[in-house]
Amino acid sequence: MKHLLPIAALSLLTLAGCANTSQYSGDVYSGNQAKTSQNVTYGTIVAIRPVQIQADSRTGNLLGGGGGAIIGGLLGRQIGGGSGRDLATVAGALGGAVAGTAAEDAANRIDAWEMEIRTESGEDVVVVQRADRQFEAGQRVRLIGSGRNVQVVPY
Repeated sequence: MKHLLPIAALSLLTLAGCANTSQYSGDVYSGNQAKTSQNVTYGTIVAIRPVQIQADSRTGNLLGGGGGAIIGGLLGRQIGGGSGRDLATVAGALGGAVAGTAAEDAANRIDAWEMEIRTESGEDVVVVQRADRQFEAGQRVRLIGSGRNVQVVPY
């Protein structure tokens, strides 16, 4: 049993990092964007900085928190005896839940760019998207889409 705990912990933490982060890329379209007309605006990046996007967990932190609680409880159960063992089990479960949730949140964080873009009409807009391609200040870009669905791509 003690030999299975590290394997189970690693498996749960691996599964906890399975959020779908491709939706934040400038190169990925959602199904409802396909075969629809998109607005195109041209502009220049005037400022850019690295940020992170906290992707939503598909399981609502159930895998990280729940898995961490189970593993922490099992590890706590290995300590002491009697009521001390019960306290160690509860403490291990609580600590494991907190650690598992934190690990899942960290695994679901992705690198992104916050880009301030001055459009040809003189309007400044800010778009945040996954940092899966290189951008720099002064670069000409196209903004494709509108509202909540805008992608920045090189011009």
